[in-house]
Amino acid sequence: MSFRPKPGSIPDSPGVYRFRDAHGRVIYVGKAKSLRQRLNSYFADFSALHPRTQSMLTTAADVDWTVVGTEVEALQLEYSWIKEFDPRFNVKYRDDKSYPYLAVTMGEDFPRVQVMRGAKRKGTRYFGPYSHAWAIRETVDLLLRVFPVRTCSAGVFKRAGQIGRPCLLGYIDKCSAPCVGRVTPEEHRELAEDFCDFMAGNTSRFIKRLEKDMRDAASEQEYERAARLRDDIQALQRALEKQAVVLGEGTDADVIALAEDPLEAAVQVFYVRGGRIRGQRGWVVDKVEETSPGALVEQFLLQMYAEASPDAMPREVLVPALPPDCEAVAELLSEQRRTRVEVRVPQRGDKRALMETVERNAKESLAQHKIRRASDLTTRSKALQEIADALDLDQAPLRIECFDVSHLQGENVVASMVVFEDGLARKSEYRRFAVKSKEGDVASIHEVITRRFRRYLEERSATGELAADDDSGHGPIDPETGKPRKFAYPPNLVVVDGAGPQAAAAQRALDELGIDDVSVCGLAKRLEEVWLPGDDQPVIMPRSSEGLYLLQRVRDEAHRFAITYHRSKRSKTVKESALDSVPGLGPARRQALLKHFGSVKKLREATAAEICEVPGIGPSIAEVIVSTLKGESP
Repeated sequence: MSFRPKPGSIPDSPGVYRFRDAHGRVIYVGKAKSLRQRLNSYFADFSALHPRTQSMLTTAADVDWTVVGTEVEALQLEYSWIKEFDPRFNVKYRDDKSYPYLAVTMGEDFPRVQVMRGAKRKGTRYFGPYSHAWAIRETVDLLLRVFPVRTCSAGVFKRAGQIGRPCLLGYIDKCSAPCVGRVTPEEHRELAEDFCDFMAGNTSRFIKRLEKDMRDAASEQEYERAARLRDDIQALQRALEKQAVVLGEGTDADVIALAEDPLEAAVQVFYVRGGRIRGQRGWVVDKVEETSPGALVEQFLLQMYAEASPDAMPREVLVPALPPDCEAVAELLSEQRRTRVEVRVPQRGDKRALMETVERNAKESLAQHKIRRASDLTTRSKALQEIADALDLDQAPLRIECFDVSHLQGENVVASMVVFEDGLARKSEYRRFAVKSKEGDVASIHEVITRRFRRYLEERSATGELAADDDSGHGPIDPETGKPRKFAYPPNLVVVDGAGPQAAAAQRALDELGIDDVSVCGLAKRLEEVWLPGDDQPVIMPRSSEGLYLLQRVRDEAHRFAITYHRSKRSKTVKESALDSVPGLGPARRQALLKHFGSVKKLREATAAEICEVPGIGPSIAEVIVSTLKGESP
């Protein structure tokens, strides 16, 4: 490549590098312990690089770098450059929805409690995020009994001060009414600070203080005041009950989990403060480069905590995989918090159990994101057109059929056929096949494609090749049921799970049947490469391509359907006992034998005399059982 640095010009030091395109735009930012080793790896053997890295290098026209002193400085500079230049080939996390926070505007003269979304503001304390705004309002309504902090807008606050009369909350003692001078600014700020302390997890001191005041009021026979304090205590306890206790009382941790596929990843975070879950938040990311779970975690930690305030940082960050530069990341987070922050993978106990819960949430989040993305009409249309352009099809493939083979060491070989029409799954059109061939996946693909399209030709012949709206009742729609006949419609595109050999086998099957109006491609799972029959090189579709995303969903659905069928067939095979092959042994006596001995293995070890102890089993049939189970002729 023309922009390759001269040998020896790259320093052997930690640093950050930038690739730029022909217009000077930064397209990728990376860091390295050794700039020389990392950059030389890009130019050593182009053919050995991952296709997505190849795509980045062919787009690039220049590379520069900056030397830093430590790995921590490299992390900081990498993050600042990613934020500044927004490179297209870097991983970028985005919220999968707008999460509401409980915010206390401590920067104002009279702090206000409110629900906030979007970018965080300086001087405001945030708690959460919460899944729903109503959950925040319920909590605030309970806490205002004890901490009557202002919740009104600036306009309402100003108006109340002008007329000298507080709003309704001031009359029902859910606001201390600083607007009319019932409390001084200092007293109101102290209420707001107590509110923040309670939300931050310092709950026990407030409840203990209220309990002491309640006892004192009762001893002084101030029973109405004692009853109000009792109700205040109950309000605080109900607010605490809304936050599940998951870990020890002194635990402050953020629990992070990943769910990913080759194209996307979802991240979920549970915020645990004082042992209670205080909030939850999710992100999704397009994987525009090949990356490991540890690298995804590292990028996420940098983007999440780089600008966080010290009081928002946890003492402990639990992750599913350690970042490649874990010590540097932990040191950077510790500098941010100004005290030690540990980054580790939980192995056992309550923290591991909580991690598994967060992982389930991440998987659900990824599934919901896929559903939302797949259901968008504009996105589906774009995906179909991208597939047509990449595969050089005459028209968008409105009907796609995908085939996958599943087996276990060549046994119980099955195949699936799934159908997507207009980018959506048509489960009523799914089919499954018990494969007869035992010669490997390529032969199995050839057999299944042959069987499917031979049925299509038979249906076509039976209908006399009449149009679907023909009144003779011979069209692709069955006039009795109103449903399409099986295999009556041909697809525009056949996708097989595999690379060049599988795609070639599918094309050969179509050629042998004389079908020339159906296109074929293979999708290799390891690198998400699209293979056309007879081509030596794959078609590389962009990682952010909606077309590749649709092909992947089709392939994954075929794989799921095939695996489901294979497991059900295998389980039936496993249930078939070796006793089925014993001549003259009926179901009742087979059941009696298994009940007596517990398993076929123990029965196989028994003698004929021991078998005769089973009711209904005589000496002759016992000898037959022994010889059959030992593989001898009875």
